[in-house]
Amino acid sequence: MEIYFSFVVPVYNRPGEIRELLESLSAQTYSQPFEVVIVEDGSSISSAEVIRDFSDRLELTYFKKRNTGPGDSRNFGMKRARGTYCILVDSDCILPPQYLEQVAGFLSENYLDCYGGADDAHPSFNAMQQAISFTMTSFLTTGGIRGKEATRKKFQPRSFNMGLSRKAFEASGGFGNIHPGEDPDLSLRLKKLGFSIGFIPGASVYHKRRINFKSFFRQVHKFGLTRPILNRWHPGSAQITYWFPTFFLLGLLFAVSLPFLIRSPLGWSLLGLYAFYLMLVAIGAGLKSKNPGAAILAPVALVVQYLGYGLGFLKSTILLTFSKKKPEALMPELFFKP
Repeated sequence: MEIYFSFVVPVYNRPGEIRELLESLSAQTYSQPFEVVIVEDGSSISSAEVIRDFSDRLELTYFKKRNTGPGDSRNFGMKRARGTYCILVDSDCILPPQYLEQVAGFLSENYLDCYGGADDAHPSFNAMQQAISFTMTSFLTTGGIRGKEATRKKFQPRSFNMGLSRKAFEASGGFGNIHPGEDPDLSLRLKKLGFSIGFIPGASVYHKRRINFKSFFRQVHKFGLTRPILNRWHPGSAQITYWFPTFFLLGLLFAVSLPFLIRSPLGWSLLGLYAFYLMLVAIGAGLKSKNPGAAILAPVALVVQYLGYGLGFLKSTILLTFSKKKPEALMPELFFKP
């Protein structure tokens, strides 16, 4: 049986997530056959039983390997996939029924060697998930797709929702061993190789991030650490917007100290602007999610996001600027050994 699309999903100790993802894949309205390749990345909690439950509903292939990180696991899966085009999604994603139909329709008219799509929060997600999703994707923050053509031309697909042609995978060698940051690194390398990259508006997924503020801080801190490394690896890719979380934090510190420096109503003006901005974020999250809890948590999530990313970006920039060591030696926690 000829297969065009292969879903490739790395999983690490998350059988419950895989079940939800496979449920959504089995409900796809796409009429042509497709396969799903699950790669167990050194898990101590197996997903084998979940895979068996769906063996009569989906064309499934299940592999187990030692833990070498999500990027290498995606490469492992893509090498063994039968499809001409691989679709990469994370185990904590849920796909709308029309997802694959939307992707196939778009690619038939506007072919891309590599595509990405947006992520969103499902109405059933809890307040924490709604709040974090909003801060990661809203136009009020540094996330999201603005819808402008200039922005989309610079779009770097993320591996939680990403498609890659067989030709592009083989020419690029797939993902590197940095994590996080393996997806923008691949996008930038593909661009240099001349492959077409773009955004598919209808290819949106529900990203069910199962994290609290502590783990969210660790995650975005690593995002901040990796971006200056990518800027060094790919000259010309740096953007001033990458500095925004750091500027936000420095400005907030100044705003907090200003009332003590200027003992007048003027001293509180900058702090008032910050409060107004956080209030807009709360209102935006509440209107989008229709969840009062998400509205309350969204300003906190935003501060955590900017704090984690901003500090990581600043630290990495300083280390790379004033040290002659390679990034792998300076920040070994960001690199998996293949």
